[in-house]
Amino acid sequence: MAEAFNDKNLPTEKAQRYAAVAAEIAAVLDGELNLTARMATVASMLAASFDHYFWTGFYVVDPDKREELVVGPYQGTLGCLRIAFGRGVCGTAARSRQTQIVQDIEAFPDHIACDSRSKSEIVVPVVDADGRLIAVFDVDAEATGAFDQLDADWLERILQDTFAD
Repeated sequence: MAEAFNDKNLPTEKAQRYAAVAAEIAAVLDGELNLTARMATVASMLAASFDHYFWTGFYVVDPDKREELVVGPYQGTLGCLRIAFGRGVCGTAARSRQTQIVQDIEAFPDHIACDSRSKSEIVVPVVDADGRLIAVFDVDAEATGAFDQLDADWLERILQDTFAD
């Protein structure tokens, strides 16, 4: 069984790392309008910035099946291809439109095991400028307790700045 997450960085150091990558993402994406390019860049840059990010990416609302997510740009091992709204952590975030922080995925009802090494997860809904849900952003870690409110606050801010402005 994986050990609980123990980040030796102080919360202020983690916040500084988020602030730096947020500025880098904004600079790289300045003027880029393509949604796939924006998602791929966000997933790549965040995955490269945090060692404990095991799987980092997007599940996009399928335009033909409005109540289903389909895997989008990501970094990591094979992801689930499709997830129904309301199912698992990603589907719960999509249905509720609320960030989900799961300290131990084994304790989450109806968890979908895309990779058995994943032990904790954070999922943030992504909305466009009109307030429509376009995707969820999913990050998994191999340790329990890897994510907290600071992660949620920064990821929500980065995704808001990237996709809703």
